[in-house]
Amino acid sequence: MRKGGMMMKKLYKVLLGVIVGLSLVLTGCDSKADVVSRNISREADQFKIYRRIVFYNGFTGDYILVVEGYCSLGNFDEERELSVTCKVGEGKYVKHFLGLSATVTYFAEQLREANVSPYHYKVYFRPTTIVPNVEMDTP
Repeated sequence: MRKGGMMMKKLYKVLLGVIVGLSLVLTGCDSKADVVSRNISREADQFKIYRRIVFYNGFTGDYILVVEGYCSLGNFDEERELSVTCKVGEGKYVKHFLGLSATVTYFAEQLREANVSPYHYKVYFRPTTIVPNVEMDTP
């Protein structure tokens, strides 16, 4: 094995250890409800939670839009904006952008139970997104 390849493997192992260690420290004092809530959110971000997201006009009392499926709500949306990304097939997704106003709001309803643990959590580790693939020249 090339020296650069061995170094990358060691770097991946160190990064994985740091991530797992930090996760354990940060969740060590959480209540069961906090851990379950976080686990459900993570599962939803992996498109494993079936939801109904309803957009409602509080002034007229009308439903404006209903999105239903394995959907994740936007995590980094602008103020007064909500993005909804849904899995529609194996490897196929759609993304909607919706504007919010003083009279338009939404609620997201989980339609099916989630099998998550109050004692364990998942870490989705994708080393290619954390550490770029770097070619190293060896003498």
